[in-house]
Amino acid sequence: MAHFIAFSGGWIEGDGFRARCALGKGGVTPAAEKREGDGASPIGAWPARRVWYRPDKGSPPETGLPVIAMQPSDGWCDAPEHPLYNRWVPLPFPASHERLWREDGVYDLVVELGYNDSPPIAARGSAIFLHVARAGYEPTEGCIALAGGDLRQVLKHLAGGSIIEIRA
Repeated sequence: MAHFIAFSGGWIEGDGFRARCALGKGGVTPAAEKREGDGASPIGAWPARRVWYRPDKGSPPETGLPVIAMQPSDGWCDAPEHPLYNRWVPLPFPASHERLWREDGVYDLVVELGYNDSPPIAARGSAIFLHVARAGYEPTEGCIALAGGDLRQVLKHLAGGSIIEIRA
């Protein structure tokens, strides 16, 4: 079981690996204070659940986690009032959501983290992922972002029971 720690100073480390990363534009915040849309990354230890990848942009990653080939119709509900809040949803979807199949490349490879999902609590934050960083490691909306090659290296260590921790 791997354990990686993302630090607010902009790096992630674990299992002898260390790399640069980006966290939320709203900084890091205790999970109990996390709110939908605040741009903060929630402090805590979150299980790595599943990996989503764009099959048109690359091969499936080497990992011990379940791997899902993303489709253009994959979305993620971020509407706090909806019963499917912080869950995968098929598109089109009537409530507020994120499209997983994006043109900017940041979701070409995504690790779904078990934040606010068992069960989801309305407005406490959704779609906290480990994903591909933008150029210059631009801050995220609350996720953890790494260069694509670094993300694939981390995935080689992950399996069921692996933890991704966010620390101040």
